[in-house]
Amino acid sequence: MSKENTKYDLIIIGAGFAGLYALYKAIKRNIKVCVFEKGSDVGGTWYWNRYPGARCDVESMQYSYQFSKKLEQEWVWTEQYATQPEILKYAKHVAKRYNLKPYIKFNNIITSSHFDKKSRVWNIKNRKGEQFKARFCIMATGCLSSTYTPLIKGASSFKGDIFHTGNWPHKKINFSNKKVGIIGTGSSAIQSIPVIADKAKHLYVFQRTPHYTVPARNRSLIYGNGDNSYTKREAQGFDVDLTVEEIKADYSNLRKKAKNMFSAMAFDLNKKSALEVSKLERKVEYESRWEKGGVPFIGAFIDLNTNREANDTAAEFVRNKIKQTVKDPQIAKKLVPNYTIGCKRLAVDTNYYETYNKSNVTLVDLKDNPIKKITTKGIQTTQKEYSFDSLIYATGFDAMTGALMNIDIRGSNGIKLSKKWANGPKTFLGLAIQGFPNLFTITGPGSPSVFTNMITSIEQHVDWIFDCFDYLYTNGIELIEPSEESERDWVQHNQDIAKPHIRSSCSSWYRGSNVEGKPEIFLPYVGGFPAYVKKCEEISKSGYKGFLLTK
Repeated sequence: MSKENTKYDLIIIGAGFAGLYALYKAIKRNIKVCVFEKGSDVGGTWYWNRYPGARCDVESMQYSYQFSKKLEQEWVWTEQYATQPEILKYAKHVAKRYNLKPYIKFNNIITSSHFDKKSRVWNIKNRKGEQFKARFCIMATGCLSSTYTPLIKGASSFKGDIFHTGNWPHKKINFSNKKVGIIGTGSSAIQSIPVIADKAKHLYVFQRTPHYTVPARNRSLIYGNGDNSYTKREAQGFDVDLTVEEIKADYSNLRKKAKNMFSAMAFDLNKKSALEVSKLERKVEYESRWEKGGVPFIGAFIDLNTNREANDTAAEFVRNKIKQTVKDPQIAKKLVPNYTIGCKRLAVDTNYYETYNKSNVTLVDLKDNPIKKITTKGIQTTQKEYSFDSLIYATGFDAMTGALMNIDIRGSNGIKLSKKWANGPKTFLGLAIQGFPNLFTITGPGSPSVFTNMITSIEQHVDWIFDCFDYLYTNGIELIEPSEESERDWVQHNQDIAKPHIRSSCSSWYRGSNVEGKPEIFLPYVGGFPAYVKKCEEISKSGYKGFLLTK
């Protein structure tokens, strides 16, 4: 076995959008860098999530890099909400355009990253036993990249094909004339269920918790050449209907508007309270948002994320839409959530609720009819056995922390990250961890990450980290890590502002509730992108107050 011991200035783990941009920045600065990626190509989440119907819930014109004006202008998106294949194609284009692949070691699973206090470097080892050293380490491992499969009795006994939406095979799966069972009704299930139901002989949906979803109203993007069948683009976030050329002509203002919004996405936010207007005005606003489609539905009124009484007006509107759409009242009743809208990730769909009107789709409510075990033929509930050919786990991820905890990360004095985070993750800004010098996490726990347009947050994180590198080099500083006090205060601040927020009002993966045995702590920063950026800038401008700097 070949055992390297190559030393780099910087090692980046992960070649998704975060890893690619960090690599681009490192090459521009002539930093000796290497990226390790477990997949056989770039793309991160979009490399693995290939399930039927997979697409982004952020507008493609916004879900894109903004570090290069040329890249913005040259890339052509074809749909308002891009599909997984198109997003993966975009990632590959970026890697090729900037010649990034020579710096990436693919099919490389990192098993450990240990800090050597004496030599002040990170010792990194892969599954092959090869060893590498680096002064700095950036964890670009992603928020939603470690799949979660619940422990169910008899799971290994099923004789048919088994899939997970978060780790889909890299080949086309044909469900024609097959019976299929799917566990879960979260975002990936909501996207895939209508597509699978169109092909499958029968689809059994095992629902643990009903989920709110709004129509995507996806459409082809409009170009000025008139070739498109649409004459106008009713775009979220724009005051008028715009062609792509018009958007690109004023891209900088779109980006500026986005960065000044809570979610780093540009859309029209109604500044009124849902409680200060009449029932008729509320209904008109919700209907308008419903017809436009997409997650900006939650921007119908300014207080839907902060006031439960206001939130209930939106929740009730969607509940009524479900009842109107699903023809069987008993099935509709099972699909109606009884919690606040937005506390779980708001999904967007294409004909999700309509799918339950099909004769080849059966909804199994696990609250009334729990799973006892998985059998050789399918699933045995308390009431009956359901037999099928293929089983799909749409059970989500060990979000925010899972990918990091899968690596044996040890900081100063051999402290294990898994031990430090035994009662929940602790970071400063979601960027750095006390006791782990020269280690940075991109969109880690304690950052806005999943509450924002991820690529915008990624670029902000990476820019901040490389500005920090410049500061360290200019001032002859060898080590940087947060102080215990600043890390503790940031964790407490995040929990304090999350408590009154709608997003913490129910069990969800935002709190780690979906993973058995995972400590419940609110994971992302819920203060909004602008407030977070302001805090990061204050710290860098103050000479990195809150960090311990060692010359």
